[in-house]
Amino acid sequence: MKRLKQHVIWGQRGSFILAATGSAVGLGNIWKFPYITGENGGGAFVLMYLLCILLIGIPIMMAEILMGRRARANPIIATAELCEAAGASKLWTGIGWMGALAGLVILSFYTVIAGWTLEYIVAAVSGEFTGLTGEASKQLFDGLLADPGKMLQWHTLFTLMTVVILALGVTRGLESSVRVMMPLLFVLLLVLLGYAAVEGEFATSLRFMFSFNPQDISWESALVAMGHSFFTLSLGMGAIMAYGAYMPSNQSVSRTVLYVALLDTLVALVAGVAIFALVFATPGISPGSGPGLMFVTLPVAFGNMSAGLVFGAIFFVMVMLAAWTSTISLLEPGVAYLNERFGFNRVAASILLGVVAWAMGLGSVWSFNDWSAKQFLWGKSYFDTMDFIATNIMLPLGGVLIALFVGWKLRDHHILHELASESPRLVRWWRPVLKFISPVAVLVVLINGIFPVLRAVFVE
Repeated sequence: MKRLKQHVIWGQRGSFILAATGSAVGLGNIWKFPYITGENGGGAFVLMYLLCILLIGIPIMMAEILMGRRARANPIIATAELCEAAGASKLWTGIGWMGALAGLVILSFYTVIAGWTLEYIVAAVSGEFTGLTGEASKQLFDGLLADPGKMLQWHTLFTLMTVVILALGVTRGLESSVRVMMPLLFVLLLVLLGYAAVEGEFATSLRFMFSFNPQDISWESALVAMGHSFFTLSLGMGAIMAYGAYMPSNQSVSRTVLYVALLDTLVALVAGVAIFALVFATPGISPGSGPGLMFVTLPVAFGNMSAGLVFGAIFFVMVMLAAWTSTISLLEPGVAYLNERFGFNRVAASILLGVVAWAMGLGSVWSFNDWSAKQFLWGKSYFDTMDFIATNIMLPLGGVLIALFVGWKLRDHHILHELASESPRLVRWWRPVLKFISPVAVLVVLINGIFPVLRAVFVE
């Protein structure tokens, strides 16, 4: 596959770490990881999760970076060129196409959910959280979901925010933005942690998050740990491969991946401690999962605490930043492809794909109101259908294929060239894990994700 333009390289050494961490840290980290940690054994679950990171997340992330940096191209062109160099079937190029498409699909509904954070920043600043009760908070959230005009407004704005960053280019847009947004996110997180330590039930939160309960470990919690260790690092959607193409040749892949995994996990754990300290300090509310924790429970906590409106606004700004750094990574593979393959300038490519994602997201906006009674595939709403296809099928399938391609198809000298600065012992450990353990584990995640639908279709 021919390309018209070559890739640039990150101008500063830490840019890949910040960009990849920004891609990994998203809405799921703020509410999902803390909650599943508390519900699946606390500290014992954290240890199991870290083991899964070592056996699944880190090996596949190294492979995805290696592919991008070796080809110095977007995921679609990278996989095509690497297939040719390895003498492999052209069918393997589906890795790049599926990753870029998955990113676009996820972006279409991710900006809808991310738009809610903008609404809640406004609500916090305008004082709507003051004295909020659980019932009033639920009505506030339900009112947002029932208003397609307001949902569309925020979906449009968040999509525009994403397009603007990418249109500015790799250096002025991507690199400059993550070098500002990620440190700001870390600072805001620490500010919230300090606030939670003063105003919240800090000790209770620590017990909830880190109590060591081995008896709570089960096959179901192991599946949760395996699934989250894969999804949390933004694998299989082309973003890490695209970012890897901008990575300097002399930068260690393994150390970089370890930094990203560590930062991603720390953000999730610190956010969890802060969130649950505030939740446990507020009478009448309890920990909840999903959007309910972030958009129903926490506003009540902020609305009934000293300086809660200020720190509520800070919290939702932090969540907005986490979502923003994720959305730009979702769109980058497609923008880079149009730029390198067809010569589109980044402004045109960003606008074109932004409009496509925005239009696809309209169904997700309407899924919560006008289309709430409509069923699409497998009895699911449009929003749930798009979410299921992307996260339960495309991402884990892409992860399996990346592990198999790099582990079994890519030539040894290509791999060793990219890992020349790594410890020989690490390389000897990484390759067998990538070949035999990682693909099997992600395949289990894939089967577990689609099993309920298969059972509903073929059994019930």
